Amino acid sequence: MESSQDAILAKTLDGDITYWNAAAERLYGYSRDEVVGRHVSLLAPSERRDEIDVLLDRLRNGEKVEHFETLRLTRGGGLLDVDITLWPTRAPDGAIIGACAIVRDISDRKRAEAELTFLYEQQRHIALTLQRSLMGTPPAIPGLSTASRYRPATQGAGVGGDWFDLIPLGAGRVGVLIGDVMGRGLDAAAVMGQLRSAAHALAKTGMQPRQLMQALEAVVGDLDVPDQLVTCCYLVIAADAGEVTVCSAGHLPVLVATPGDGARSLPAPVNAPLGVGNVLYQQSIAVMPPGATLVLYTDGLIETPGSDIEDQLSKLTSTLGDLFVTVPDLEEAADQMLATLLPDAEGHNDDVTLLLTRLPEGPLSSVTTDLPAVAESVPEGRAFLSKALTSWDCVTTADDARLLLSEILTNAVQHAQGPIGLHVCRTTTDLTVEISDSSPHLPQPRPAAEDEESGRGLILVRALADNWGVRPTDEGKTTWFTLRL
Repeated sequence: MESSQDAILAKTLDGDITYWNAAAERLYGYSRDEVVGRHVSLLAPSERRDEIDVLLDRLRNGEKVEHFETLRLTRGGGLLDVDITLWPTRAPDGAIIGACAIVRDISDRKRAEAELTFLYEQQRHIALTLQRSLMGTPPAIPGLSTASRYRPATQGAGVGGDWFDLIPLGAGRVGVLIGDVMGRGLDAAAVMGQLRSAAHALAKTGMQPRQLMQALEAVVGDLDVPDQLVTCCYLVIAADAGEVTVCSAGHLPVLVATPGDGARSLPAPVNAPLGVGNVLYQQSIAVMPPGATLVLYTDGLIETPGSDIEDQLSKLTSTLGDLFVTVPDLEEAADQMLATLLPDAEGHNDDVTLLLTRLPEGPLSSVTTDLPAVAESVPEGRAFLSKALTSWDCVTTADDARLLLSEILTNAVQHAQGPIGLHVCRTTTDLTVEISDSSPHLPQPRPAAEDEESGRGLILVRALADNWGVRPTDEGKTTWFTLRL
């Protein structure tokens, strides 16, 4: 005991020190004569004095205490991180008469642990900051109520490949995107960032969901990551028609919650995940009731250890049905869903993404007509528009609207085949005019030469419209413009 490198001391059951070896002198700074006979609480900081009584009680009951880590006080007033092992000492007849303790200085280990913890938290913060910057912040879209939640995994670096996006497409249409790159860590987050950027840019072209998924399949194939799989779902909400067009690449089903009508899955074709290769992606169109809320999520919400995914999906659907008995606040609904599906906020090993999107209100009024691809359709279309604007009391925008309609209708008559569809709708803030034709050629604004008689129509549209665009359709294309009222 005297030659031990660990501090060893003995004490009575009342806590009076009876033995103090040389290593204890070196550790605490007290000589044997200074401590023998004094109470062991001498070595405890004031805020730790109570634990001395607790330990003595355990020893009196014959209990051995192993590797009890605490703080102890030196003669000079310094604090030491120590590991203490205590056991009761007995008389020949077995009666407990005192206790012995081995004390080891673990200050170096504690400092190393603190440094490692700091470095881990620093790296985790950097990784999460990188991921959130790659995910971006979806814009606020007028008329569209949303609530979103993202929870990083509590295990490992915490980052993963989840992302979501809201994309204003113009003409009262909104794109909603959610995806999950298989795997975890910075590699998955880096792939996610590339796919999110590519998907956002592709969606802004107005392409249909199945076309966007086909393009993303090519992007995944070009990534320098072998055997990379990605689940993804892209929806386009058309408020004026009350329709949602959806294409899912192996993603979990989108749920539709309607006040008073419970929750159900949104019908969608089953397509393979991105990265499988040689897949022809299919889409479907569903009509949505007014006030319906779309619920999109990643697998971290329902794939939890020890649970069946079908049971968890049923639980999610049931939770939504209970929440949407009336029209709930989406922020409160999102919190309630997480609390129900993930009651242990610190115990999930996959990142979780949740997005709730309530369909925007449809237009106040809308009218539609079909026109043949002949020159007479241009004045006929102008007259149709004028009649609608007069009935809606939108005379302040009538001149600009008629001019822009004339330019786009003339292009359709000259370069496309009929019939030409004309759709006009009005919201509380905007007037939108859409002209559809059967030509797949997407017009582009271009400077016209001085001796050219055409080529200036889209320049006018670009200059006068508050927003405009062209989107491909199965039948050809639709050119649209919006004027603020």
